[in-house]
Amino acid sequence: MGGFLPGGAFASGEGPRVDRRRLLLGGAGLAAGATVTAGWTGPGGGHEAAGDGPVCHRGTVLHFTGDPGDREHGNAHTHLFEDGALVVHRGHVVYAGPWESRPPAARVADHRGHLILPGFIDTHIHSGQIDAVASPGGQLLPWLKKYIYPAEMRFEDRDYAAQASWDFLNILLSAGTTTAAVHTTTYPQSTEAFFDQALRLNLRMVAGKVLMDSGGGTVPDAYLDRDWRHGQELTRDLIERYNGRRGSASDPYGSSRLCYCITPRFAPTSTLRALKAAGELYREFAGKGEPVWAQSHLAENRDEIDLVMDLFCDAFPGRRLRSYLDVYDRCGLVGPRTIWAHCVWPDHEYHPRPRKCRHRHRGPARDRQVLRARGAGVSFCPTSNLFLGSGFFRLHRTRDAGVPVGLGTDIGAGTSYSLLHTLGDAYKAVQLGNGFPDRLPEPRRHTLTALRGLYLATRGGAEALRLQDRVGSFQPGMEADFVVLDLGATPALRRRVEAAQSVHDRLFALTILGDERCTVATYVLGHPVYQRGHSPYTPFRA
Repeated sequence: MGGFLPGGAFASGEGPRVDRRRLLLGGAGLAAGATVTAGWTGPGGGHEAAGDGPVCHRGTVLHFTGDPGDREHGNAHTHLFEDGALVVHRGHVVYAGPWESRPPAARVADHRGHLILPGFIDTHIHSGQIDAVASPGGQLLPWLKKYIYPAEMRFEDRDYAAQASWDFLNILLSAGTTTAAVHTTTYPQSTEAFFDQALRLNLRMVAGKVLMDSGGGTVPDAYLDRDWRHGQELTRDLIERYNGRRGSASDPYGSSRLCYCITPRFAPTSTLRALKAAGELYREFAGKGEPVWAQSHLAENRDEIDLVMDLFCDAFPGRRLRSYLDVYDRCGLVGPRTIWAHCVWPDHEYHPRPRKCRHRHRGPARDRQVLRARGAGVSFCPTSNLFLGSGFFRLHRTRDAGVPVGLGTDIGAGTSYSLLHTLGDAYKAVQLGNGFPDRLPEPRRHTLTALRGLYLATRGGAEALRLQDRVGSFQPGMEADFVVLDLGATPALRRRVEAAQSVHDRLFALTILGDERCTVATYVLGHPVYQRGHSPYTPFRA
């Protein structure tokens, strides 16, 4: 049975046996002279305000500084403190470690019996699909036409977009998610509404207007950009207005938390010129020292891949099209700060159907190598992959290739805003992948551990989005976005946790049985923005 390494990192082995009451029940021993509050005392209380001294949040603290699944250094990347302290000052982390070694703090927020994690990071989600969740799936392309495009077209109404964006962000916060990579809709006013509401809450968000200038008869003309120039002009305007925009009175620390993300929906709804224009914008702002992000879908569904290969097989004269990724790469869209959702079938890892493209080239498998070389990230979306029957993402192959991977709920094909719930589906998808299409031999089988799963939902997502210097862990200087979780939130979870004999087993139970009901409180820059049973904000009124 392993113990703790200095600093609280796991040593080799299963992990320490601990008194389970420490993770579920409170205790004594607060600092003499400290002002003690509960984890929440209502709006304006129990948290740091501008000009106040540091606040110490006491509880079981867990964070990661790298992938715990790393064969050589994984143990050193995991930092767990049973009786821990997270000290926050002026919106940033000052200290995360053992309670007894904490620096002085003006106040203590007592979360003993609960788990404190960095805020969850959702690397792929659609705000425009808030009212399309749980629409009967079928396959991807007909599902988009029947349910998704009509739902997104409602965002043409500015008031509707404002209210829906406000509700969307508050649902995320109730699930413990503090950062997300978001597709809005093709309407620029929907992106304006989203960013304006994110500014009110002072959230670090990566988002952008969806670019679509070609529907192939499946997208209503009214929902398309007029042409590629129109989409490029609207995107440029939004970048200049929102990328790196600072808050005002609600942001006492002057943080620049909005990240604009160039967002072609996916290759089939873009002309080649539109994709090239998106790549030109991405490179232009990077060259000016004002980097933006880019995101899209990649190799989610077999029919989608066949369609892409047909549409673009003659798009690059004199050069054979090797794979779906090749389209984006040749348009200059694959690079640092780009996130690619799904990647279920890189290099078309199935037997492609005969298609009309006479120039189709089945070159060597190298999509993962291209993603790694370009510094791009991937979003693993297990719930939506299962919902639409898309296939199984090869998590371990992708991580072993050196590609950063985060976790995505993919609302609305995903069916839960909770990354805890999504982790349960991720575990099952990895297990199923061991037997599909052929049963893998034992040495090649993999499972998703609780530690690696929680890493994917926090630090892994930050690495995939190139935000690991800002969010995703509790290293000193990081932005203090965090969530407090209750491992006794439901009768089933509480009983399972009480019966567990190791920290690993308790955390695994959380990833399988947990969901948004486990969220006790969510903090952004040290300020509470959600608390179970309370709301610090009045409902939005346009």
